[in-house]
Amino acid sequence: MRLIVGLGNPGPRYARNRHNIGYRAVEAIARRYGSPPFRSRFKGELAEAVIAGARRLLLMPETFMNASGESVLGAMSFYKIPPGEIVVIHDELDLRPGKVRVKRGGGSAGHNGLRSIDQMIGADYWRVRLGIGHPGIKELVHPYVLQNFTPDEERLIVAPLLDALAETVPLLIDGAPDAFMSEVARRFTPPNLAEEPA
Repeated sequence: MRLIVGLGNPGPRYARNRHNIGYRAVEAIARRYGSPPFRSRFKGELAEAVIAGARRLLLMPETFMNASGESVLGAMSFYKIPPGEIVVIHDELDLRPGKVRVKRGGGSAGHNGLRSIDQMIGADYWRVRLGIGHPGIKELVHPYVLQNFTPDEERLIVAPLLDALAETVPLLIDGAPDAFMSEVARRFTPPNLAEEPA
């Protein structure tokens, strides 16, 4: 996999939102592999890093979530990268906080960033789904994803999850998604904060 995309919304207002965990995953990968600073390219922020012995591109679209595909298409076209060599990291409502799943292709499941990418490049790319949980009521989804993680979520879920993901990402981009998921799970077991005593 040559292009790793993290989804989110640009600007400090959204930086710690649940919806922005894709951005934060790409930033964690950049830190772990000593990437030079991100620079503005393709309606996004682009950096390069050597991971698993080869140059990989890291991209954070800055078009706002519902136009993410414009940035992905720009980078893909310029570097002549087929969809099957692209991985998109995004928040997933239908997974428990801290859970990770990988799949290739599929629908957008109502995720505006994925819908935009599907429209621009088709659906045949890899998705890394990072669980953020569901508020339980459809009408609460929009405010929920645009809320910040709680301090406990940051400390007990987000930080260790992103560390485990960054350490383990070579397995993913070398074409071993099952091994990647297993190794992330081995390094980090998400607590169920809802069941912990106050």
